[in-house]
Amino acid sequence: MRLIGYLENGVRHIGALDGDKVAPLGTAAAFYSDTAAALAAEPAGPSLNLADLEQAPAVPETARVFILGINYLSHAEESKRLGDLDLPKHPFVIGRFGSTLVADGTEIPVPLNEGLDWECELAAVIGEKIWAATEDNAQRHVFGYTGFNDVTARAKQLETPSMTLGKNPDKSAPIGPVIVTADELPDPTGLRVQTRVNGVTKQDGNTRDLLFSVGQIIEYITDTITLLPGDVIATGTPTGVGAGRKPPESLHPGDVVEVEVEKIGILRNTIVDRSKSHE
Repeated sequence: MRLIGYLENGVRHIGALDGDKVAPLGTAAAFYSDTAAALAAEPAGPSLNLADLEQAPAVPETARVFILGINYLSHAEESKRLGDLDLPKHPFVIGRFGSTLVADGTEIPVPLNEGLDWECELAAVIGEKIWAATEDNAQRHVFGYTGFNDVTARAKQLETPSMTLGKNPDKSAPIGPVIVTADELPDPTGLRVQTRVNGVTKQDGNTRDLLFSVGQIIEYITDTITLLPGDVIATGTPTGVGAGRKPPESLHPGDVVEVEVEKIGILRNTIVDRSKSHE
């Protein structure tokens, strides 16, 4: 099943996408309170036209976002050169605010005094509460997979050891365009991930090259933090970020950035001037 999020009277809902039609499955809060029951239930109403909906991230507003740094060997050289970061011995987990998540098509404003950088990623969405997972059983708790663009304020990220500001610009984390449920995509290994800016390919990697698998990441997180339904784990980006290019590149107003994850789809977002952003 392919799921999207949308707003109805200001409340986030989840729907099942079939072509240009969406079967409503209830509010995001109710859906993620029991994902198995929600998927098995009858639609909550008549089908809706996708074009008529205001899309939103297909996770609850309470979702926490865990992003992985340096999780492709190909990205390690860039990270060493840019931030003097070594290849990690354990999953390099960074926290993102759920409030930065936006949907496919949402405009992304540029912060003051700098451009933005792109990072194409595969993300896993948790379907049920999980604590003390093992690598072997972790993926059974994954509800589905989606695309993620970890848009980064790179100058802020590199100015201090803390990455909090650089990894949390306003409206900077496109997720989608859909969540593909794990019954349709049980193995996220071997998926091509790409970034294009104004139609030009900037990143082209494959999830077979992840240093730490989805199962290993979940095992590492859950010996400390209980993961909850709707939490998002973005698994890291391959080589080709803008700051690592020669000369360095960044996103500026008017640019269109696309992140494509094989079997999931294309996230497309336009970069805008902060003063023109619809806040």
